[in-house]
Amino acid sequence: MSDFNVYIEKIESALSRFVPEVKGELEDIPGMLLYSLEGGGKRVRPLLCMKFCECVGGKAEDALYFACAVEFVHTYSLIHDDLPCMDNDDIRRGKPSSHKKFGEANALLAGDALLTHAFGIISKAYSEVGTDAEKCVKAVGELSEFAGING
Repeated sequence: MSDFNVYIEKIESALSRFVPEVKGELEDIPGMLLYSLEGGGKRVRPLLCMKFCECVGGKAEDALYFACAVEFVHTYSLIHDDLPCMDNDDIRRGKPSSHKKFGEANALLAGDALLTHAFGIISKAYSEVGTDAEKCVKAVGELSEFAGING
């Protein structure tokens, strides 16, 4: 099995693990997040993140949390891009776009949740696997810059 296939398996497993558990009236939200995250994308962005880490002397697995954060941001951008106020696309990756499946308000909420949780994933790199705090802070800054108005 190629490195890429191994990395994709790790990415897919981690993505679903990073979707937050919610109880009460918002318990449907994780399913909405997974619907869009598991939409069959090629995972180019997280693969590039892991391979770049490897190319500069690190272990690809060291970049897994950061790679998943990038994929959360990418998926959020796709959900929002499909909204009626933007491109108004009904289909994404061969299935109904998030707003067609769950309604516009829920799609907006799902996209916002993915964006916010992307930064939480980076903080978990510090708290769960001991990634250097300075690297996590720098990653939050870079991701917010590139996901924001200048990205």
